[in-house]
Amino acid sequence: MNRTGKRDNKSNREPQEVQQEVSDEIIIGRNSVMEALKSSHSINKILLAKGERQGSIKEVIALAKENRIIIQEVEMKKLDELTKGLRHQGVLAYASPVEYVELEDILQKANDLGQPPFIVLLDELEDPHNLGAILRSADAAGVHGVLIPKRRSCPLSATVAKTSAGAVEYVPVARIGNVAQTIKELKKMEMWVVGADMEGDKNYYEADLTGALVLVIGGEGKGIGRLTKEQCDFLVQIPMCGKINSLNASVAGSILMFESLKQRAMKENK
Repeated sequence: MNRTGKRDNKSNREPQEVQQEVSDEIIIGRNSVMEALKSSHSINKILLAKGERQGSIKEVIALAKENRIIIQEVEMKKLDELTKGLRHQGVLAYASPVEYVELEDILQKANDLGQPPFIVLLDELEDPHNLGAILRSADAAGVHGVLIPKRRSCPLSATVAKTSAGAVEYVPVARIGNVAQTIKELKKMEMWVVGADMEGDKNYYEADLTGALVLVIGGEGKGIGRLTKEQCDFLVQIPMCGKINSLNASVAGSILMFESLKQRAMKENK
């Protein structure tokens, strides 16, 4: 049986045709989803047909809640569209292309390298192309890990992996709950939290971006949320000379990451 829950022998459709139609991110059917949950496979979220609560679906729900995985109820028609006619039994799961890590794993990575933690936190970033580009820059700039909220943000996906040009395999990504609470915890660990905002206190190149650092990048159009801003130690802006008053989130993130890399290198060479 493959990840879609379809047996690999011939039936009404050839397996190769099904793979072309159904995304590799999707796990279809009760047994397949349950196996994925029991094996601790990284699941982004589960789609459940409205009203489905009978039989083994109860165990799927229980396991999802135990693993703190988002469950979204949708119309049966939506599942039919996503699975291209395959038998889904009222449930499917979106799987991550790589395993998520815990925040502690990212901090341990920095410790193992003998370096102060350098973390990027994304506040409600929803575009998978932006996330992939940020992961690619994060790898090049020496970032130890990226934090993304479980809700209202883009999860790791095939599109993210492709856009990252392979960086998704090297940059650890952890999913967090409440952003403001996570920032409070990081500050207790004596980490400086710097947010990118158009109304920042100073230009990014005037700020000290060395040491134990968390760079906070906001979502497309909205930027960093109010509660998140309030938790940042300070905000930095990127000066703009043209007619457009904002940058793509991945571009802004790259500028700040590489400024931090430059400052760290200069500090080490003194």
